[in-house]
Amino acid sequence: MSQALANLKRGPIMAAIIIGAFVTILNQTLLNVALPSIMDDLGITTNTAQWLTTGFMLVNGVLIPLSAYLVRRFTTRQLFITAMLLFLIGTVFCAFAESFTVLMVGRIIQAAGAGIMMPLMSIVVLTIFKVEERGKAMGMMGVAMIFAPAVGPTLSGWIVEHHSWHVLFYIIAPFALLALVFGMIFMKNVSETAKPKLNSLGVILSTLGFGGLLYGFSEAGNNGWNSTEVYVSLIVGAVALILFVMKELLNKQEPLLEFRVFKYDMYSLTTVVNILITMAMYAGMILVPVYMQNILGLSPIKSGLALLPGAILMGIMSPVTGAIFDKIGARWLAVVGLVITAATTWEFGQLTVDTTYTHMVIIYTLRMFGMSMLMMPIQTAGLNQLPQRLNPHGSAMSQTLRTVGGALGTAWLVTVMSNKTKELVTEMVVSAQIDPKDPANADQMIKITNEATVSGINHAFLYAFWLTIAALVLAFFIKKTKPQKDFKADVETQGNSQASAQASAEA
Repeated sequence: MSQALANLKRGPIMAAIIIGAFVTILNQTLLNVALPSIMDDLGITTNTAQWLTTGFMLVNGVLIPLSAYLVRRFTTRQLFITAMLLFLIGTVFCAFAESFTVLMVGRIIQAAGAGIMMPLMSIVVLTIFKVEERGKAMGMMGVAMIFAPAVGPTLSGWIVEHHSWHVLFYIIAPFALLALVFGMIFMKNVSETAKPKLNSLGVILSTLGFGGLLYGFSEAGNNGWNSTEVYVSLIVGAVALILFVMKELLNKQEPLLEFRVFKYDMYSLTTVVNILITMAMYAGMILVPVYMQNILGLSPIKSGLALLPGAILMGIMSPVTGAIFDKIGARWLAVVGLVITAATTWEFGQLTVDTTYTHMVIIYTLRMFGMSMLMMPIQTAGLNQLPQRLNPHGSAMSQTLRTVGGALGTAWLVTVMSNKTKELVTEMVVSAQIDPKDPANADQMIKITNEATVSGINHAFLYAFWLTIAALVLAFFIKKTKPQKDFKADVETQGNSQASAQASAEA
């Protein structure tokens, strides 16, 4: 680390980063609970309203791969201020929106800011902290990344029950303004800039590839896998992504996204583990509220409150696990965390129609305790292996694959639950020999549907359990690492040696 970086006041920089990350991630989860209220107020259908979350995710997912180029092209300070300014402008649009069009424009502008902000956050931490201090710093960052999405639904549920949905954005705006002011005062340039050529074809293929996959998985989660729209999106996304990977591997000079980061074994391993964990985590975040609201008949606020103790515990534990990581590395943190996560995920696969609210709160809180030992330490362990030049590419790749993994996990687990539920409802109706359309059988049909839904949720959690077991097996191979030699230096050295040898032969 250079003397200039060593003398930086890191506290104010981290404060700006954490506030910015917290508000951008919180924004992503606030809207889900509020969608019914927005639909009523603006007079729009479910399919139209869904674009408020799908559109945000698409813009966000498409911009993240571009972050490695942006970090090289612009200064840290320019990027941070631009990201938070865009996010603030988008939030103001949303806060005063009286039509779907204005609200959608605001969400897209917000997503552009958030798409720049998330990878930038990791890059700044990796640059200003030494390897042996990164765990604690990434743990502080984890407070924003873990606590915000967990507390979002509870806060959103309370607001839409007592106030207009516009209040959601009134709350976010001051935080965005605070992060912007902090950044303008305290943010310093921590990375070197250059003038790389923008890989235009790479941008197009990346947008079609990641955008197609994200949209396809998202629509599969909403409408099932039999939709033509889903098939077309996934095929276009897959073909474009294959072409994108091939083009980037052939581009030795300035690839948009450096896929050769996977030459580093620990980075590759931890990326796979984190994708598995992300997919398993979404099982709890999606299926537990479904169970509480549809089976236990709880309000969105009460079901959201059940997730709150776990969110608070994760927020508290994140810096603690970061400090432990600096001392012992990620392996045993990951193993212990995954054992707890696997046990609680298995327990969630044993739900009945009579499972108590208290039991749900305890198991979910324990599950979040296990999760608090996982994501940031494992991600940091992988990024620690990369040489400084590849930090932007490693961060962008990790964020992109986790976003795609989260979308895939959501779609897959929701489909598993839905298909199992439909199958069991059909079997139970045939077994009971009743007419499901007969009003006289309404109470019996409710009972059958509830039992089938619980079995569907259990079935999905069983899949999530095996994802966790796969991650647990891989976690035993995680090692403590330091930045390795840049493969580009090896290529250049080999090229110079060959040139020298040829010159000597000719002489």
